[in-house]
Amino acid sequence: MNSAADFLAAVEAYLQRSGESASAFGRRVLGDPTFVFDLRAGRSPSLRLVDRVMTALAQSSTKRKSA
Repeated sequence: MNSAADFLAAVEAYLQRSGESASAFGRRVLGDPTFVFDLRAGRSPSLRLVDRVMTALAQSSTKRKSA
């Protein structure tokens, strides 16, 4: 992950593939339904949040491959 733009692109790609809404994703992963909207508006997430989100994306990918 090289930048905030790369991070947002990874989240957007997941949302596109999964069909999950931005608010549902933010609520499920971080308990924050506005997280993705805030990212789109320029929010800079902490490294801790990036790690939590990337872990959730990886786990979601693993679950979908095994299903």
